[in-house]
Amino acid sequence: MSNSTYILDDKLLVSGGQRFLNYLLDNIFILALIFLLAAFLGFFGSLLGLNGLVDWMGNIGDLEGRILFILFTIIYYTVTEGLFGRSLAKLITGTIVVDENGEKPDFGTILKRSLCRIIPFDGLSFLGSSGRGWHDSMSDTYVVNKKALDEEVKIFHEFNLIGVQEIES
Repeated sequence: MSNSTYILDDKLLVSGGQRFLNYLLDNIFILALIFLLAAFLGFFGSLLGLNGLVDWMGNIGDLEGRILFILFTIIYYTVTEGLFGRSLAKLITGTIVVDENGEKPDFGTILKRSLCRIIPFDGLSFLGSSGRGWHDSMSDTYVVNKKALDEEVKIFHEFNLIGVQEIES
């Protein structure tokens, strides 16, 4: 077995347009989750007579709404990318978050990546020349096409087996 380590090739990075689609879809999913939670809390709050909760939800201001959106965004990305290496949008578009070796980043890296998303205009930062957003570069992560990555890693490991003598048991 070879001791070589796969290093991600920049040609696997997805385009800025693909990243923008992921951004839009994920924001729709986050808003849908907030709506579903609000409907759930509103229904059970009314059912259980928790009028204070229902009144608070009906009077949420812009600042509170923005804070809730930021919290949901951090939780959404940390949970989905932390557990699966991809958000719902990335699952739909066939992309995945990886480290420089093409592997799923650890939970701490994903949390850092998620926290970096609250930087103003981060959601548009991947439209630059490198195709990587600030939350990518600050957390040393990459968004790539999953099928292309799987094929590239497979070829890499097969290539490294050339010349390696098989041991018969």
